[in-house]
Amino acid sequence: MRVLVVYAHPCGESFNAAVRDRLLGGLSAAGHEVRVADLYAEGFDPVMGDAERRGYHAPGANEAPVAGELERLRWCEALVFVYPTWWFGLPAILKGWLDRVFVPHATFTMPTETQRPAGQLTNIVDIAVVTTCGATWLVSKFVGEPGRRTILRGIGGLCAPGGRRRYLALYRMDTVSFDKRATFLDRVDRLGRRLGA
Repeated sequence: MRVLVVYAHPCGESFNAAVRDRLLGGLSAAGHEVRVADLYAEGFDPVMGDAERRGYHAPGANEAPVAGELERLRWCEALVFVYPTWWFGLPAILKGWLDRVFVPHATFTMPTETQRPAGQLTNIVDIAVVTTCGATWLVSKFVGEPGRRTILRGIGGLCAPGGRRRYLALYRMDTVSFDKRATFLDRVDRLGRRLGA
């Protein structure tokens, strides 16, 4: 399976970097073909400028600023996001990636008075989120886990109908024990090995 891993953390020594590496190890062990979009390392600009926004609805022209990112989305069959949950949501660089890359006509059709928008990324049959949260499970649920909903429902709605949707979160990241971190990394490795199954 062709897998695109979208990674968003600025620090190379972070636990999220260890999560990414364990995921890549599991994917490799399962024989998947993998590409990584490391948003910070690649210097992705999350800011949509005025000209880009004015051209947002123009078919074809709206793809030019993010052509490389769209090529990666069209290539993959599975999409895995690895990021820290900050203030209950996505890091700004990842939210900006979604804002700029998921453009109409390329990733979804625009709605009309009689038709709802339709996803154009039917090549993607599996979406997963792997994240760390400082909050507890209960507080995260109370707030509504906006990042989870944005990716699994919003972006997931643009992908193949009936595809797999998975969510792995390590809660209480700042106080959790080493053993629980190690157990979480084992779960991430298993996710990589079982993706597509």
